[in-house]
Amino acid sequence: MGTNFLDMLKRGVVLFDGAMGTMLYERGIFINRCFDEVNLSRPELVESIHREYVDAGAQVIETNTFGANRVKLKLHGFDNLLEEINIAGVEIARKASDGRALIAGSIGPLGIKIEPWGPTSNEEAREFFKEQARALLKEESTSSFWKLSPI
Repeated sequence: MGTNFLDMLKRGVVLFDGAMGTMLYERGIFINRCFDEVNLSRPELVESIHREYVDAGAQVIETNTFGANRVKLKLHGFDNLLEEINIAGVEIARKASDGRALIAGSIGPLGIKIEPWGPTSNEEAREFFKEQARALLKEESTSSFWKLSPI
């Protein structure tokens, strides 16, 4: 693509992709499954969805990693695959974009209560987010990966 996100914003509206989870569900990946793990078990499915968004005009696509943090992955028994799932998410999005769209790392909520409403400290939560961000950034060597800020 050869441009950066801030330049795109200066030129006008930037079109992102849509709901990866909804698209996976429509293709038979039901809610009892870990959508992020599909990066490893069905990468061709994730890639095809990304490619559809790019073909439809998306200028930025998000990795299939919205719930790929240690807390959510542990619910499915995949916390030991955190790094592999996140790295695969970036690689799949990059391949599908074929240089036609920027790649944004998707990081969603932890799904737990954080202090003062729950037992997880702010520092613990911060570490969970950092761990996922670091895994996503392992694939940062390409200029098409959009980095918000250093970790």
